[in-house]
Amino acid sequence: MDMEAARMIGAGLAVFPLLGVGLGIGSIFSNLIQSVARNPEARKELFSIGILGFALTEAVALFALLIAFLILFK
Repeated sequence: MDMEAARMIGAGLAVFPLLGVGLGIGSIFSNLIQSVARNPEARKELFSIGILGFALTEAVALFALLIAFLILFK
């Protein structure tokens, strides 16, 4: 196996956590919508917590992409 093939396989494995990120973001916003539907008065507080969860989950995606790009272009 040459080095280029190993890099491609490594980069593909590095972005595998994006599956979990997609599921996590979907779960966050699904629960946010359900919570607001049950208690509309708590929308402001729930929305800020939901956005914080989204940002932390999205950070994992950015780290995974960073690692993949480092593997590919180094």
